[in-house]
Amino acid sequence: MRFVCRRLLLFTGALVGLSLLVFALLRILPGDVAAVVAGTNATAERLASLRSQMGLDKSYAAQYGDWIVGLLHGDLGTSVVSGKAVAAQVSSHASVTFPLIVFSLLIALAIGLPLGCAAVLTRNARLRGVFHVIAIVAGAVPALWGGLLLILLFSKGSGLLGLLPSQGFPDAGWSAPLSALAALMLPALATGITAGASIMRYTRAVVGDVASSQAVDMAMACGMTRRRAVLRVALRLATPQLVSVIGLTFAQMVTGVMVVENLFALPGLGSMLVTDVGNRDLVAVQSELFLLAAFFLFLGLLVDLLHRALDPRLKNATVGSGEVLA
Repeated sequence: MRFVCRRLLLFTGALVGLSLLVFALLRILPGDVAAVVAGTNATAERLASLRSQMGLDKSYAAQYGDWIVGLLHGDLGTSVVSGKAVAAQVSSHASVTFPLIVFSLLIALAIGLPLGCAAVLTRNARLRGVFHVIAIVAGAVPALWGGLLLILLFSKGSGLLGLLPSQGFPDAGWSAPLSALAALMLPALATGITAGASIMRYTRAVVGDVASSQAVDMAMACGMTRRRAVLRVALRLATPQLVSVIGLTFAQMVTGVMVVENLFALPGLGSMLVTDVGNRDLVAVQSELFLLAAFFLFLGLLVDLLHRALDPRLKNATVGSGEVLA
């Protein structure tokens, strides 16, 4: 419990520092959101009135306090450009982005874990070289360029095979699940193949190290075949390290998916953030950036807790150090 409490305190402190950083950096940017809303021909009185309505005439400390109080009450503010609640906008766009991230991660795991284990199990030097080349080439291809290749090959209209849509998301959203999944297939492949190559390299390295350890030798001495020992013993012992890698890969996919969303014209968080930054909508941008960064921190906390739960050596090491200090 002390470990969990320490991590939660660090997480809370990181959130406070993150909120200060986001708030300060956005105030450094040039431009005035009131001028954007009022238009180029607005009078000085009109600008002053808008700044008062938006609270921009308050001190920075008062603006930060109002924002934090709203966050604590679940109020992300109201967009000064569209007039809509930021929470509703984030929820609407997240319904595209996060399913895309999960779909991409499933593809990455389906590629990385089996191929990584196969690279460890194979005795053929040439086949090991093939796996090595696949990992390097697939990992070196940028998701944006890979997305363009997938569009040329599989997209309807301009692709060679014409199997899947390459632009937009259905108006009905997830009310039409088959159309929604089809719209996410190509961007998920573009992101998942690159991430799968990284998971494949880590799986091969971690499982390969455990496969050459005494634990696998003991399993084989007890009657297991090498294949069974690697899959049942080595892979289980490598799970804590793989969980850390998969968690970090999931976090990295957030930024990668936002780039791919623009290529496939998906109405996700990436397009929303780019639009709000261009409109100088400070209220929306600061809440969106804070939520995305807080999501990164939460994933780090979750991976840390899972790693400790899956690897009893960390707990034993902490208990041992406490006994020495006692």
